[in-house]
Amino acid sequence: MLELSKPEAIVLIQFLMRYRDRERLAVEHDAEEQLLWDLCAVLEQKVPELLDPRWGELLETSRAAILDDSGL
Repeated sequence: MLELSKPEAIVLIQFLMRYRDRERLAVEHDAEEQLLWDLCAVLEQKVPELLDPRWGELLETSRAAILDDSGL
């Protein structure tokens, strides 16, 4: 589970909706950049598989699973 403060959630949802609407990812505010760095730091601690030599394989399997679940 990833916990976000209200300000973090607001900045993140705006960032994600902008990506959804424009289909390109661009940081437009320093707060977005800081939030992304903070999220990466949290995920690095929570995903020990990052150090797994089979990371590429795990990533591809995870991507496929997400697409299968989304019905695309």
